Amino acid sequence: MIKKILVIEDDKFLRELMSKKLITMEYDVVSAVDGESGLAMIKETKPDVVLLDLILPGINGFEVLEKAKKDPEIANIPVIILSNLGQKEDIERGLGLGAVDFMVKAHFTPQEIVEKLKTILG
Repeated sequence: MIKKILVIEDDKFLRELMSKKLITMEYDVVSAVDGESGLAMIKETKPDVVLLDLILPGINGFEVLEKAKKDPEIANIPVIILSNLGQKEDIERGLGLGAVDFMVKAHFTPQEIVEKLKTILG
């Protein structure tokens, strides 16, 4: 069965880059450009994994994560934070709110992100 990945990223270049990479790896990719639509897309599409940026227009990634984890309908969906924020407190906050991993964009290639997804998806 094809796994569905939701990419919540406001940067068009990065969103398209990740989406193209995931599609070539035969994932079904949906995306959102801000926190509100991202949260709605999690509920609507029930993806297998969410790739979540933290700095988003409207509600930020931390708020999206917090709301998703409080909603029993979608709380079990794994969320990987993919952000330029890499401070220890940001990482601890993200993991504390329920993210399965925290990846700093500058430190990972799209291929490494795909490898991480494969690990999480089993």
